[in-house]
Amino acid sequence: MACGVAQAQSPTPPEVAARAWLLLDATSGQVLAAKDPDEPVEPASLTKLMTAYIVFDALKAGQLTLAQKLTVSERAWRMPGSRMFIEPGQQIPVEDLLKGMIVQSGNDATVALAEGVAGSVERFVERMNRQAQALGLTRTRYQNPEGLTAPGHTTTARDLATLALRLMQDFPEYVGYYAIQRYRYPGTPAANDTNRNLLLFRDPTVDGLKTGHTAAAGYCLVATARRPVPGLGDGPAGQRRLISVVLGAASENARAAESQKLLNWGYTAFEAVRLAAPGQPVATASVWKGRADEVKLGRPQGVVVTVPAGQGKGLRTELVRPDPLVAPLVKGQPLGTLRVRTASGEPVAEVPLQVMETVEEAGLLGRLWGALRLWIR
Repeated sequence: MACGVAQAQSPTPPEVAARAWLLLDATSGQVLAAKDPDEPVEPASLTKLMTAYIVFDALKAGQLTLAQKLTVSERAWRMPGSRMFIEPGQQIPVEDLLKGMIVQSGNDATVALAEGVAGSVERFVERMNRQAQALGLTRTRYQNPEGLTAPGHTTTARDLATLALRLMQDFPEYVGYYAIQRYRYPGTPAANDTNRNLLLFRDPTVDGLKTGHTAAAGYCLVATARRPVPGLGDGPAGQRRLISVVLGAASENARAAESQKLLNWGYTAFEAVRLAAPGQPVATASVWKGRADEVKLGRPQGVVVTVPAGQGKGLRTELVRPDPLVAPLVKGQPLGTLRVRTASGEPVAEVPLQVMETVEEAGLLGRLWGALRLWIR
């Protein structure tokens, strides 16, 4: 969420009946509105977003395969709360355990995955907390992989939005599991097959992500929708994704209704403006002592900003960067910021940029010539 909060005469958000909430435009990275986004709260089964992140990472690294079978331990079988209803000693494929954790919110499936990845729940939790630090979730601390109430097991609406965004960005090949409406493992109760995210059944643009509930946490939902919008182009690139985080609602139906309210407001009260297409530079800047005289600055995903509806025309941009730029510069290296304002000068966003093509250091003569030019300058 590096682009910050939308500031330009921001529309007044709707009343949201929840303890804390946040609405993030995942396409631009801007927080559109929030209430108590940094207050510590119990995450309940939203904890499983981090558990899934660790499992997806293990799959991507080749540590696990979807077809690989994991043995259900007695510890997993004895887990209270939401269950997949698997038995001790059963050999269950990783893919089915993932579906059991994501669709049914099964605590038994969650523990089986944690033990399969890290050897024990305790080692898995250590991994969760290391990953939280790596993702910048500064107010999150995990005590277990499933989300049952435990002292010190807390997070925030902002951290949950960041985690949800990174989950979708880092593992697009796996996030389709969150859109599954019904699943049960063969031999388990048929009545236990329905995803608890009611928005999957009410809004065809919603494709995730996760529900949570404990007595202490209340009813929670991290929801995400993707809708085509004018001005962004055709296909997937022309779709705008929002993420809502609603924590501590009064009921299962209330968390869905409040999330739907936030998502609908985000799409109607704001518009998205594309300033650069994916792979296209935002600006070029002079480079000293390099094998090239210029460097391209931008973002691989392009640059989209979110502004209040009706304020998308005449946006003003300003590139803020170190000067002079001296080679070497490496592709992907953070460098500079694009400040975006409305036509009237109201701040919209500050977009961090990066080097789009490596500029190698020049040879000895080139460096000497560059040093002389800098001195004359």
